[in-house]
Amino acid sequence: MKTVNDFNFENKKALIRVDFNVPLDEEFNVADATRIEAAKPTIIKVLEDGGSAILMSHLGRPKGQKVADLSLQHIANKVSDVIGVTVKFVADCVGDVAEKAAAELKPGEILLLENLRFHAEEEKGDEGFAEQLSKLGDIYINDAFGTAHRAHASTTIVAKFFTDKKCFGFLLAKEIEAIDKVMQTGEKPVLAILGGAKVSSKITIIENILDKVDHLIVGGGMTYTFIKAQGGQVGDSICEDDKMDLAMDILKQAKEKNVQVHIPVDVLAADDFANDANTQIVDVTKIPDGWQGLDAGPKTLENFKEVILKSKTILWNGPIGVFEMESFAKGTIALGNYIDEATQGGAFSLVGGGDSVAAVKQFGFDDKVSYVSTGGGAMLESLEGKTLPGIAAIIGQ
Repeated sequence: MKTVNDFNFENKKALIRVDFNVPLDEEFNVADATRIEAAKPTIIKVLEDGGSAILMSHLGRPKGQKVADLSLQHIANKVSDVIGVTVKFVADCVGDVAEKAAAELKPGEILLLENLRFHAEEEKGDEGFAEQLSKLGDIYINDAFGTAHRAHASTTIVAKFFTDKKCFGFLLAKEIEAIDKVMQTGEKPVLAILGGAKVSSKITIIENILDKVDHLIVGGGMTYTFIKAQGGQVGDSICEDDKMDLAMDILKQAKEKNVQVHIPVDVLAADDFANDANTQIVDVTKIPDGWQGLDAGPKTLENFKEVILKSKTILWNGPIGVFEMESFAKGTIALGNYIDEATQGGAFSLVGGGDSVAAVKQFGFDDKVSYVSTGGGAMLESLEGKTLPGIAAIIGQ
């Protein structure tokens, strides 16, 4: 796996695919610079070697149209602030204007290209468009894990034009190593915590990781499909009736593979899906009609704590309660605390998938776990066992 550490960028122009698809406020200021900060080490390495950096990214979904609100010019100043170097901006990503700006770039300088998705060819993975992009740099670096599962021109196809001059940036390399640590090389016992609303959205992940883990915690809305499948009463809780056979099959597969599955035994139930609803702690198999489980109960959390603290490798994907409402956030916060404790004790912990990333950030756990993945869809596809096109394009698969 070649990374930027395998190259010297002196007098070279590095064409870097970054993921600067950042949220903007109403004044077009960057609301969260996490993704820009994540790309900084790669950019700095290129500049410190004596090279220049040409940054390409998408922003939003302009669908091949030039949409002023989605211009990357809005973020140029923020990128300058984060990197500590004034960033030049060019109003296109291909063609004469982009080629001229790239050619004039001096060592130590950074050029930010306009939104790749202003061209429909980007998302189509158009080879001609990728070839135009390739003319801008000497070495191609992919540092955009968030888009590595897309076979777009800038993430995958462009790599064809850099035979032996392509590599992973620090961020993408870290993502690959973190997932590999969970799926391949992690110290045992390995634990996967899967939460979220639906079993259907996690099926392929569960089936793929059963061969890799020793323990599986099932939480969140998925719980009730498993409970009802086993004859429990789930009241008005979210439940995929058409996935109950699948839930039973998962439990059967887990047993055959000696994976211990841990499902909530009690829940915090509410008489309405609202923060100010009436609540009670109930046995997960005896939720009354008119009530729905919205968070894990105290006995469940004690059980989960015991499993988490004896695990050496932990994957957390999905919250175990409706953490967006304060009344039902306690379980997810407790889970974060247990994972923090396990991590301090030497465990490797990886958090990935949109809602769990949002939860760890909201409750301040992002610097208390070993790694927080920046790529939602890409992370999930990796866990499903898929080879991501953006990664395959660099390692030559």
